Amino acid sequence: MSERLRLMAVHAHPDDESSKGAATMARYVQEGVDVLVVTMTGGERGDILNPAMERPEIRENIAEVRREEMDRAREILGIRQEFAGFVDSGLPEGDPLPPLPEGSFATLPVEERRAPRRVHPPVSSARHPDLRRTGRIPPPGPHHDPQGVDARLRRRRRPGRLSGGRRAWQPLKLYYFVSFPPERFDALAKVLAERGLENPFAEWVERIKDMDRPRWEITTQVEVSEYFDVADDALRAHATQVDPNGFWFAVPNEIKAEAWPTEDYHLVRSLVDTEVPETDLFAGAPSQ
Repeated sequence: MSERLRLMAVHAHPDDESSKGAATMARYVQEGVDVLVVTMTGGERGDILNPAMERPEIRENIAEVRREEMDRAREILGIRQEFAGFVDSGLPEGDPLPPLPEGSFATLPVEERRAPRRVHPPVSSARHPDLRRTGRIPPPGPHHDPQGVDARLRRRRRPGRLSGGRRAWQPLKLYYFVSFPPERFDALAKVLAERGLENPFAEWVERIKDMDRPRWEITTQVEVSEYFDVADDALRAHATQVDPNGFWFAVPNEIKAEAWPTEDYHLVRSLVDTEVPETDLFAGAPSQ
């Protein structure tokens, strides 16, 4: 019996999955792909970014609230989701930066940042310390590999067997999600200007230009405009993290689709033959 295609996304906190690649996951779920999100921390030290949720009962139970939000987002996207069980490091501020809380995810030695055995994570990287450390998780298994998951894809080997006769999963491709490419917001600004509409992203775009974050070449663009509404619903499910009346939802999705109908990825490594640019994360993968 052939196996379903499988897609795994690894993120540092609940809500990251809904702001980065959610429409892609919703599309592939509809196409029959088995999609699993692994969330490394519970987001316990995250700020409450929605003024309507800044209430004592929310603040006092933030860990439970964020798990409940993740449950709602998971149902909306139709994905499977698991928490890896690490503690959120928070986002330190100040000059100089204060030390991270002891025992938090970003402070752990690399050999202790191991995901569940069946998880073979891709890499995420950003300003938040937990996002940076997510990309350095060693691949699951009994032997420590300091080079992390990228090294796993360098080894062209046949999938082995785990205890109980289960077949080990060999990831065929590794992608980075390209967050907020400038080209996308330039295209959106152009469409808004042509329609004589205000650009609610203008100030935010100027702010992020100076952020210390990787700039990955876009190699793969997945057409997902049909699923923009689903992605927005999933993001709104994380009610502590996003203001439903804020600028992020101010532009109708039909205008976003006209300007930039894709979600964008950088192909890091592949064990199958493929050519870039791609329009499908499964390009080159064997038929299932």
